[in-house]
Amino acid sequence: MTFLRHSLAALLLLPASCAMADTTDYPLTVDNCGMDMRFESAPERVITIGQSATEILYALGLSDRVKGTSVWFTPVLPQFREDNEHIERLADNDPGFESVVSRRPDLVAVQYEWHVGPAGSVATREQFSELGINTYIMPADCDTKDNSTGGDGTRTGAFTPDSIYKGITELATIFDVQAAGAALVDDLRTREQKAVARARSLDLPADLSAVFWFSSPASGAAPYMAGRLGAPGYMMKALGIHNVIESDEEWPTVDWETVVRADPDIIVLARMDRRRYPADAIAVKRAFLENDPVAREMTAVKEGHIIEMDAHAMSATMRTIYGLETLADALSNMSFDS
Repeated sequence: MTFLRHSLAALLLLPASCAMADTTDYPLTVDNCGMDMRFESAPERVITIGQSATEILYALGLSDRVKGTSVWFTPVLPQFREDNEHIERLADNDPGFESVVSRRPDLVAVQYEWHVGPAGSVATREQFSELGINTYIMPADCDTKDNSTGGDGTRTGAFTPDSIYKGITELATIFDVQAAGAALVDDLRTREQKAVARARSLDLPADLSAVFWFSSPASGAAPYMAGRLGAPGYMMKALGIHNVIESDEEWPTVDWETVVRADPDIIVLARMDRRRYPADAIAVKRAFLENDPVAREMTAVKEGHIIEMDAHAMSATMRTIYGLETLADALSNMSFDS
């Protein structure tokens, strides 16, 4: 078993085109977010808790294995719409533990550790394990991240898409669909490189700054702004943009006075279908920026440098690469002449 674990570790260090060359040897043990998961064969029945895990499985051609989904922020990607229509949605947000286990999964694939973890809102990993159900948490939510701090967690190191590629590679290995995993990783890497090259060719100002606004718990309340080490922080750094929010928290609440004082050149707004908080709605965000007597004086608002981005791209998911493309496209249509 030690040999298998080491073999998988070595596999993940290889380029995608090489790493996926072989078939999976079972039983397979995967060290996932600090817990060993043993697979006697490829899972046949999967429940997903989190849109990222769902869409990656779809992208790997595994929609027929998915028996239920939950936790959705935005509509499924268009290319997976037909597959998704035939799969039961257990809940738009957190599903109940009983509703998950009643579908008799042999794997629960999870986007956020706070859903399935030491203090999981759905259950702990141990609760699933006691029923013989494996759990897999996307590495992007535990690699370089401490989720014991509460809320959305705190980054202990900067997010990079490598953790997304690692999750794709591991899932492809678990399900023995290595070729599909290699193709997906290669496509995302290529798109990432092209988006960065496009933005870098724009000769943007060296001191260009931005904030990413996800939502707010109440109208006019301190917003949830992206910290410097999460997915938005990666996007900004990759394109040479300064994040005016210096926190290591994933989504800290920041008072508007601090944001206005920083006066960012760009404001990126999360667009989502979820309606947990008033400012989940893009129209509420825009109305606040346009009508608040202080916020409307910010440079980004006065210059119209406001970008709408898929909320799911602001999380550490494969859609982060799509968000990078959105940002690069928007920048190409903006003027920053002083």
